[in-house]
Amino acid sequence: MSYVSILPQGAIIDNLEIKNEAEMPSKTYKIKDNKIVGFCDGKEALEQTIYFILNTERYNYLIYSNSYGSELNIISELDRDIAKSELKRRISEAILQDDRVKDVGNFEFSYSEDSVLVKFTVFSIYGDIEIEKEES
Repeated sequence: MSYVSILPQGAIIDNLEIKNEAEMPSKTYKIKDNKIVGFCDGKEALEQTIYFILNTERYNYLIYSNSYGSELNIISELDRDIAKSELKRRISEAILQDDRVKDVGNFEFSYSEDSVLVKFTVFSIYGDIEIEKEES
């Protein structure tokens, strides 16, 4: 005796709603002074993620994908005007990899003899986050 499975053919489904993106929880380990001290979520978790993205050099660690981290180490070798433009681009590109981030802007630069302090705003689903990053 053989059994034949018959699948429906030509069915039309109306009003089918497909969600392309599922909102993932952002709960993660909270790291303070190089130690795990519990968990954090929401805006605090995103702030921590931004810190790690900006302080992880892209392509240097096999554990991370090629889209994780930033490329800020070469900036000091560039002319000041070019460096400002590149810092804006590279910081924005690195942080916008996170889908909780909507935009990056309001860049301000302060120069000392051997470094530059970059202040900017990250516009996220949790609200605006003010960030500072010093590069030498």
